[in-house]
Amino acid sequence: MCAVATKTFEYGQKEIDGLSAADPVLGDYILRRGKVERVIIPELFPALVHAIVGQLISVKAVKTIWNRMQAAFGDISPERLAASSADDIQRCGMTMKKALCIHQIATQVASGEFDLEGLRHLPEAEVTARMTALPGIGVWTAEMLLMNCLERSDILSWGDIAIRRGIMNLYGLPDLSKEQFEQYRLRYSPYGSVASIYLWEISFRQADADGAGTPN
Repeated sequence: MCAVATKTFEYGQKEIDGLSAADPVLGDYILRRGKVERVIIPELFPALVHAIVGQLISVKAVKTIWNRMQAAFGDISPERLAASSADDIQRCGMTMKKALCIHQIATQVASGEFDLEGLRHLPEAEVTARMTALPGIGVWTAEMLLMNCLERSDILSWGDIAIRRGIMNLYGLPDLSKEQFEQYRLRYSPYGSVASIYLWEISFRQADADGAGTPN
């Protein structure tokens, strides 16, 4: 088994001070909680596969499937997965729809039809536009790649239920409209990604306290 390389999302006192000044409520939580380490995957293709696996399932389920994939394929590379079948990929525990999506994208990247590495230096809007042209990729998946691989600094995803729950838990809101979400997104900017790290933490801790499954 060849484990996919990981690292932690890089941020420091500048981002913490900026968020604390912009939003004292979040700042107070950050002060009480301390630094939260967010593990990311710096290689684009395995990061994309991991994001696809994570669509609409719990973090626990993602870990199980991801471990099975690494055990089955070793190198999570476009060449390795393109040479496999969608059935092989699906046997790791995901839906066939996701398996077909991963196989199709692996084939496009391996053949050079899609330049995945070319995304590294593009602006967020262009990355999202190119990613969502791929099969099975929506805005949420593109945003997860922007944050959890490319380490873009200002990603706060409306499509992530855990982020929304984190905001609701932090501010004691019974619900959250898109308009309210946008107000928080603007408040956290340009450090939305660090805000996301703490909002995920708030959401996951609340889910554990409630005895519920971890949202994704």
